[in-house]
Amino acid sequence: MLRFINTRTPLLFASLLGLLLSFGITSVALAQTYPTKAIRIVVPFAPGGTSDILARALGSKLTEAWGQPVLVENKAGATGNVGADFVAKAPADGYTLLLTDLSVLSINQSVFTNMPYDGIKDFAPVIMVAYSPHALGVHPSVPVSSVKELIDYAKANPGKLNFAISGTGGAPHLAGIAFAQRTGINWAYIPYKGGSQAVADVAAGQSNVIMNGMLATYPTIKSGRIKGLAVSSLHKVSSAPELPTIAEVLPGFETGSYQGIVAPAGTSSEVVAKLNAEITRIMATQDMKDRLAAQGTEVRSSSPDALLNFLRAEKTRWAQVIKDSGIKFD
Repeated sequence: MLRFINTRTPLLFASLLGLLLSFGITSVALAQTYPTKAIRIVVPFAPGGTSDILARALGSKLTEAWGQPVLVENKAGATGNVGADFVAKAPADGYTLLLTDLSVLSINQSVFTNMPYDGIKDFAPVIMVAYSPHALGVHPSVPVSSVKELIDYAKANPGKLNFAISGTGGAPHLAGIAFAQRTGINWAYIPYKGGSQAVADVAAGQSNVIMNGMLATYPTIKSGRIKGLAVSSLHKVSSAPELPTIAEVLPGFETGSYQGIVAPAGTSSEVVAKLNAEITRIMATQDMKDRLAAQGTEVRSSSPDALLNFLRAEKTRWAQVIKDSGIKFD
């Protein structure tokens, strides 16, 4: 009996195996030499805000460590969607990163329709870097000096106060909504092109109330141009001992600016791991800890998997807040 052996099958299998092994070796080799050119960190907000401040501090440290330029590029618009979409569609090679308030990835999906990207599927999580509670403050002309007095005044004067936000649907906006839900107050939201502009207008008296990241807001509170009332963390901030917590009046109330870094989906796990390890090392230095702590911000490093789990949990949490509010954003 004659048997015909298909000699092409083993050859094809061997070729495919060789290709896969070659890809794996190449991926590891690229990660070992990475970076070989400039890295771009995209901040999806205007200069001067929490994300921008962090990106520039971290970028200079990465430049020192790796000897390659780390450039910060602000791509503001649509509450972070413009910059995030740009990174989602960038080459997945580790040379374009997004440093953002994580609300852009976890909240925006529930806020806006026809999103150009998926906040979880279109990115490779790299690391969480910091947590900054929101600072609740008012212009000095507002006749209140505490959270309770603000609630009482707002209830007695419905619609009189306006609330400055860094953009429609962002973390400060949702913090204001959550605060209003808990207290039954009503105020108008005034959107700005970034947290720094919102802070500046409250300091100038153009807006009345703000709840924005400590890193970008506390210097203005320290200067007296904004009257600080409280922080939105569950515990007091050591660098701002004069500020009580909102939770002392509204038990369990906690919001804040969680900052993190992601890369385009498909970025190799080896490059992600190298980025995570170096950024973890930098954020753990006393210099970075002291620099952030002085402005009410703490280092919050994480693994890529932990960041992914956080994003999923935050997406669920804020989707419920938005649903309960009944607010339509677009």
